[in-house]
Amino acid sequence: MSGTAKAPTVRVMRSQLGRVRGLGAAKSGTGHWWAERVTSVALVPLTLWFVYACLHLAGMPRADVAHWAANPINAALLLALVLVTFHHMQLGLQVVMEDYIHTEKTRMLALVLMKGVVWLLGLMAVMAALKLAFTG
Repeated sequence: MSGTAKAPTVRVMRSQLGRVRGLGAAKSGTGHWWAERVTSVALVPLTLWFVYACLHLAGMPRADVAHWAANPINAALLLALVLVTFHHMQLGLQVVMEDYIHTEKTRMLALVLMKGVVWLLGLMAVMAALKLAFTG
């Protein structure tokens, strides 16, 4: 055996454009994957803060809770929790629907419907948080 043995080569079946862009067979997904990870990491401290706040506020009158929510830091963290939670939920549901709904038309209809419902629920949660923070 000689000292200049060649290493085995691996051939990847990708188009020239796919290699340049670094895209896999689905032509996307990396951004979605990162968004899921970033939102899940952001949810850890936000959820811990919210659980602590709920335990602290338990049993207090509504006026005290409204005063707490009127604090700009608490209001901003509450809005961040709502927005990140609903975005993370939408990302997760999208993956489930893309994986398990095999008919293209049904999948597209389900995705549009799901995104509309998530947006509506998220908007309602944002409005409730803002109403609590600004009007008490």
